[in-house]
Amino acid sequence: MPKKTSTKTEKNTKMTVKKPSKAVAVKKTTIAKKVAAPKKTPVIKKKMTKVSEIDSTSEVKSSPKEEVIQHVKEKSNEELFGDINEQPKDKAELYDELIAQEREREIIKSQRKQTAGKESSRSREARRNFQQHVQGPITDKTIEIPEVISVKEFAEKTGLGAARIIGELMKNGVLANINQQIDFDTAQIIAEDFRVKIKKKTSEVSAEDMFTGNLHGLIKEDDISMLKTRPPIVVVMGHVDHGKTTLLDKIRNANVVAGESGGITQHIGAYQVELNGKKITFLDTPGHEAFTAMRARGAKVTDIAILVVAADEGIKPQTIEAIQHAQDAQVPIIVAINKIDKEGADPDRVKGELGEYGLVPEEWGGKTIMVPVSATTGQNVDHLLEMILLVADLENLKANPDRAAVGTVIEAHLDHSFGPVATVIVNSGTLRVMDNLVIGGTYGRVKMMKDHTGKNLKSAGPSTPVLIAGISETPQSGDIFQVAPDEKSARQKALHIRTLKEADIIAKRGMGEIISQISSGQLKQLKLVLKADTKGSLEALRQSISQIKHEDVGVKVVLAGVGDITESDVMMAAATQGIVMGFHVEANFNVKRSAEREGVEVLTYKVIYKLLDDIKKILTGLLEPEILEVILGQAEIKKIFMTEKREMIVGCKVIKGHVERVKVRVFRNNEKVGDGQILSLRKGEASSNEIQEGNDCGILYSGFLPLKEGDVLEAYKMEKRVRTL
Repeated sequence: MPKKTSTKTEKNTKMTVKKPSKAVAVKKTTIAKKVAAPKKTPVIKKKMTKVSEIDSTSEVKSSPKEEVIQHVKEKSNEELFGDINEQPKDKAELYDELIAQEREREIIKSQRKQTAGKESSRSREARRNFQQHVQGPITDKTIEIPEVISVKEFAEKTGLGAARIIGELMKNGVLANINQQIDFDTAQIIAEDFRVKIKKKTSEVSAEDMFTGNLHGLIKEDDISMLKTRPPIVVVMGHVDHGKTTLLDKIRNANVVAGESGGITQHIGAYQVELNGKKITFLDTPGHEAFTAMRARGAKVTDIAILVVAADEGIKPQTIEAIQHAQDAQVPIIVAINKIDKEGADPDRVKGELGEYGLVPEEWGGKTIMVPVSATTGQNVDHLLEMILLVADLENLKANPDRAAVGTVIEAHLDHSFGPVATVIVNSGTLRVMDNLVIGGTYGRVKMMKDHTGKNLKSAGPSTPVLIAGISETPQSGDIFQVAPDEKSARQKALHIRTLKEADIIAKRGMGEIISQISSGQLKQLKLVLKADTKGSLEALRQSISQIKHEDVGVKVVLAGVGDITESDVMMAAATQGIVMGFHVEANFNVKRSAEREGVEVLTYKVIYKLLDDIKKILTGLLEPEILEVILGQAEIKKIFMTEKREMIVGCKVIKGHVERVKVRVFRNNEKVGDGQILSLRKGEASSNEIQEGNDCGILYSGFLPLKEGDVLEAYKMEKRVRTL
């Protein structure tokens, strides 16, 4: 083996063996050769000569088997003892060989580590070619993914390799890594390339959306292919004595849903009937008051409104209110002209009166469906139901049954057996027993679910009214509910909604809010509820208001009537985010209390020009805020501790209200003698911002007038408030 001269080998050799001189090395090599060389005796030489002679002269050939045995023997001897004629190696050469062998083993080991788990280029190319020729989708299941998803999570859900997804993204001009977030549209493009079906996961409704009650936004679906036809939700409105209840009872008893028996066993505020295999959901609520109350809380539940008018009496004040409520809610109206079997019934007169309010029958060239019916005999009741189904088909009512349920509370009460129970209507999705849900500011789990016949249900689809139990508290009518993934998230969201209500984060509607929205351009129409003492005054007001023009904001009278302001007027203004204006009418204590609770401004006038001027000022935003003085409380000086040029430290006792670090008036013997200011308040040794009545405190007073024991400090402050009209 040739001698290696690598620098590294020489260094290693120096560390272990001392390098001899050149003469000594030659001498040692000669001695080693002599010792290692085998002695060649004459006998061995002769034998070898004879064998060679025999091999060269003999013509006898050995068998193939003997040749193989002889070859194996020679090879094994060489492996065991090496070449006999090979020269012995010195220690440096041996060390070089050992180091080279060790280095080669290390290189092979590192190469194996680098290639561990990796397929060869040939097998990789074969797999790629196979995948390119695969026909049909990789998976038949539809995978649900959120609005935004990482490449890694998308790969795990679809079963595709992350490298393939990244490569496909690069082909589409998107440079991404495994942690890159991609939106649903991008993921859909990639999924189509790999023949994978995906759909967008329904996002969870926020607490703010549930608090504001934007039901249309909550149930909106991006994928229209998931929508299926649902039954219409119908509310019946009209005057109190025109036969609403009788008509509802007739419809309910004559058209019970197929497969049910025993009639109605309990009242849950809503029920379903069936005609020609199609269902209709009716809200059994007390007229338009409950309808408006739900609208005031943001719930827009109904799809169709049935207006019941007596053929013998015609239009009444409540009928007009019902028309205006339904028109403002933009709900299709079907008129049921009831009591056509009575003497004195005149349906044509009723149609003429309805035309004054924009409800023109179809036979007169209008768009309003009017059906003469008799709730007592059942005449034309089926025709009325057919018209409801026709309008529902035109409205194209659809919902997604394959999502988490979202719905509305119709009514709720405390049951002696089940505790808090609520009648709800599922607006979208499917509600199931044992679902966790949030209902307004409360939460719970559906432990019991019944329909209007008292039958236990396991699930309820869109437009289905059900009675549920298992909630922690009684919710309010009009509250929105949604199914939550677990009890913890339901409790947290309910707490968030309750916090929003308590802190009143969503600003109350009122004059200040209306003017602010007009000034910022958010409000494009000022809605008024107008009440007057006589019909002549009312018509004069409406005509004068119609002449008020503004380039950015319009004025609309959503409700007009004769008589004092009622709670129904306040609820109408709350539902439409408007204000109530009265001319020569009054509002009693309960009405004012309701208006304060709902955040509605109620204004009354004696002069018509003042009313019109204030409307103009609202539209132009010219109502400047008022600066009002608010008296907080009084404190009596008990002792004076320190007096300087303009400051004094005094001990006081709060005798009325409370005191803060504000301006004060100084009273001596019930007469004002000067002014000053409280710079600091201390209660004991701690500093305080406010001291309540009956407590002692220390006050750092600043003012020109020296104080005396027995003086009274009256604390007050100036507040800026939006001026009410």
